[in-house]
Amino acid sequence: MQEIFERLESEIRSYSRAFPTVFRSAKDAYLTNVEGRRFLDFFAGAGVLNYGHNNDRLKPALVEYIQNDGVTHGLDMYTEAKARFLETLEADIFKPRGLRYKVQFTGPTGTNAVESAFKLARKATGRSEVVSFTNGFHGLTLGSLAATGNVKYRDAAGAALVGATRMPFDRYHGADVNTADILRQYLEDASSGLEKPAAIILETVQAEGGIHVASKAWLQDVAKIAKDHGILLIADDIQVGCGRTGTFFSFDEMGVEPDIVCLSKSISGYGLPMALVLMKPEHDVWEPGEHTGTFRGHNLAFVTAELAIRTYWRDDALSQTVAKNSAHLREALEKIAEPYRDRGVEVRGRGFIQGVDLAGEGLAGEVSKAAFERGLIIETAGAKDEVVKCLAPLTIDPADLDKGLEIIGESVKAVMK
Repeated sequence: MQEIFERLESEIRSYSRAFPTVFRSAKDAYLTNVEGRRFLDFFAGAGVLNYGHNNDRLKPALVEYIQNDGVTHGLDMYTEAKARFLETLEADIFKPRGLRYKVQFTGPTGTNAVESAFKLARKATGRSEVVSFTNGFHGLTLGSLAATGNVKYRDAAGAALVGATRMPFDRYHGADVNTADILRQYLEDASSGLEKPAAIILETVQAEGGIHVASKAWLQDVAKIAKDHGILLIADDIQVGCGRTGTFFSFDEMGVEPDIVCLSKSISGYGLPMALVLMKPEHDVWEPGEHTGTFRGHNLAFVTAELAIRTYWRDDALSQTVAKNSAHLREALEKIAEPYRDRGVEVRGRGFIQGVDLAGEGLAGEVSKAAFERGLIIETAGAKDEVVKCLAPLTIDPADLDKGLEIIGESVKAVMK
């Protein structure tokens, strides 16, 4: 069956090369191929499936909505499904956190949200430049790609990438250098060559960039710099939001309140395409129809997103589970890394996104391949494919978590021997 893909699908395909089998079904933390073999999923659609595959607490509402001929596609027209999602988002996410955001429904992927956020920030401030950070990943369309650091992706653009300037992320120059001070110095030096930007965009945890975690103090420093200079702060919470760090927003306990927030991936709760830009009301300077997209009103995603919030975020039960499992995950990964400390191997992460940096180019890819052969799907990260990245569903059964960790340990041992 793979022949049809190799014959007709573009060479651009990527994950299918890392996980070369044809899948037929998926449930909770497992994918099953056409031969009936089950694979434990520590990839979760690159962070799309925080609540697992075909979640039984969400599926019945989606099936019922379709059977009742609910609106599927509505552009930005008013629908009952959209109203319910917005009401729940406000009641269960915004109000408990004291947040005042308006919501823009963009095209259905994360890069659409980032492009919209940049465009909005430029319109709101009248400035054009954006500051992003080393190792950051914000998408692969031209505007978001300009803010992305990875040279592999940048080289594929085939066009000049303009409008973004990179500054060093937290601890990029080592633990003794506060890189926020460098940013401030550049902004305050008229001869630094850095134009006053419209926005600063950051990830609190750089997922694709290698699981680099920003400290609370650094995030607060950057937020203050943005405020002091009248620059809008954009939080890219596309991969590490929706509970991945244990709280709904990855910045919930960081003492910062971004001007603009980008969400996608797990916001729909079910793997359906959906992306949002949240903005403080004073920055909502759009004119009607000024930024559009055919699939900015995917009502099936509204149905599951609304129910996911009601199911998992009206109390702290899931957050407590994530905290418990995160501690267990970290402890297990540290044990896996321990025999190789003298080779520079280390564990990084926050919450339920953790990675093992194997300190060698391509080693994570070899571990991923070894894990796949043993029945585990796990992704890699980092500029040199050096980090094994754990993105298991937040709702994973503890026994399945332990099973996956055992396979990771076996795979690392096989590659590092």
